Amino acid sequence: MTDIATMPRPVSFGRRLKRFMADRPLIPLIILLIVLVVILQILRPGIVNERWIANTAKFAIPLAILAGCQTMTMLTGGIDLSVGTVATMSAFIMATQIVNQDPTVAFLLAMLPAVLIGLVNGIGVGVFRVHPLIMTLGTSLIGTGFLQVYQRTVIASGARIPDFLNWLGTGLTYGVPNALLLFVPVAVLIVFMLNRTGFGRLLYAVGDNERAARLSGVRYWQVITALYVLSSLLAGITGLLYIGLIKAPSLSLAEPLVLPSVAAAVIGGTSIFGGRGGYTGTIIGALILTVLTTLLTILQMPEGGRRILFGFIVLFVTAAYLRIIEDR
Repeated sequence: MTDIATMPRPVSFGRRLKRFMADRPLIPLIILLIVLVVILQILRPGIVNERWIANTAKFAIPLAILAGCQTMTMLTGGIDLSVGTVATMSAFIMATQIVNQDPTVAFLLAMLPAVLIGLVNGIGVGVFRVHPLIMTLGTSLIGTGFLQVYQRTVIASGARIPDFLNWLGTGLTYGVPNALLLFVPVAVLIVFMLNRTGFGRLLYAVGDNERAARLSGVRYWQVITALYVLSSLLAGITGLLYIGLIKAPSLSLAEPLVLPSVAAAVIGGTSIFGGRGGYTGTIIGALILTVLTTLLTILQMPEGGRRILFGFIVLFVTAAYLRIIEDR
């Protein structure tokens, strides 16, 4: 006769739900996105249409690319707070150099700060072991200072947004944003790299257990340097796309996207502790935040309130992740 005390206890509904969310993180994200769209439609009947979908995609794409930078760095247990500055520098340099330079030369000059900052970040984190938060925050402040000095040297020549960037940032082709011509290849590249390449597996390995990765022969500093250079290059490209969307070069163009980019990666299921996450969830996270921003605009919430909300989102999702890990 089986002892009742030795029989396995039934798993509670709450635990089954947590396991379901942990194993299939995209499903609750999609549900949340649909709920936000429904709420938006209720508050402003008729707002959800083809034009709104296109505009939402336009503003979600730059955020999704910057969030991709955060996803890749967070997989290693790091973060990149310099992406906003890099994007702003690339955009501002492009807009001011295109006045007197060939477009190709202007593009190369615009991407130069991205490469340099990426190299400095990678060497600082990978070789000198500076914490990524401190390292990228420092290079962000230095980059901002250089940009202010640079502005004084070109203030007389003015600035101009290239027609191609205007077309890419705001244009539509048969109702579809032209920005997708840039975003789709970038998204496919990131997803393929993380899931199908040795470099992607190294990012997960370093974030999951750096010591074990080192013992298995991984050259940590090379992986980290390549990672932060790639992150900065994507940020620079994002800046060029974003200035075509905003059409107004400034010294703080992409800075407001830094915190939302972190929030989008965290909402998408990427762990800030490394070794867990993916870019598909990050894309949905960027869409969620873009729809949420529209909702908060309708509710007339100021920018400060939005930043507070994004901060609470990061804290809540991180706490929820830790709770799921503890219960598994």
